Amino acid sequence: MKDRLKNYLYPLLIAILIFISNFLNTEIFNQEIINFTVWFILALFVFATGWATNTTLDWVHGGKVVFSVIVAMVFVSSFLVSFFSNFFSTENLVFENIILYSLRNIFLGSIAFFGMSLSELITKQREIENYKNQDNEKLLREAERKSEIILKEATVEAENIILKANKKASAVIEQKNILQQRLKDFIDIEKEVIKNYEIDKH
Repeated sequence: MKDRLKNYLYPLLIAILIFISNFLNTEIFNQEIINFTVWFILALFVFATGWATNTTLDWVHGGKVVFSVIVAMVFVSSFLVSFFSNFFSTENLVFENIILYSLRNIFLGSIAFFGMSLSELITKQREIENYKNQDNEKLLREAERKSEIILKEATVEAENIILKANKKASAVIEQKNILQQRLKDFIDIEKEVIKNYEIDKH
């Protein structure tokens, strides 16, 4: 429960920063560079807080929370400008002041959304890279497995070829021995016939 509440500290910080912006000078781009610097630092803090919100509440839920914060702060700013117009008095009318302060709140809220979107984009990019790396590893493992299978099949095929060649060689050698033995027997018979013929002749 405490961890879930801690996750909402960043949206709360965004609300506080937007609320503080109501008390800053509205003339950002005037001759005094201090005004622009203050607004730039404030926008930078809102951006970082939006980034952190995306890491804790994710894009969908965090976006809903930040949007709710922006809407709430617009109402708060409108209330302050309407009922404390003397404090927020400018040369503009009350209605114009409400629009001005609402736009400033929406501007800072959009900075928070920009931080969230950039954080989400980088996160998704890393996930895609990790997915690609995992796919490459799977492809490499699959290629290695197929290579091993092909190598085993080639080894078995080579052994079969060698075995068949040995069998054929053995058969040829055996046939040769048989022919040699028959030829030897035939020669012996011929010698015996010739010998008997010579004996009979004498």
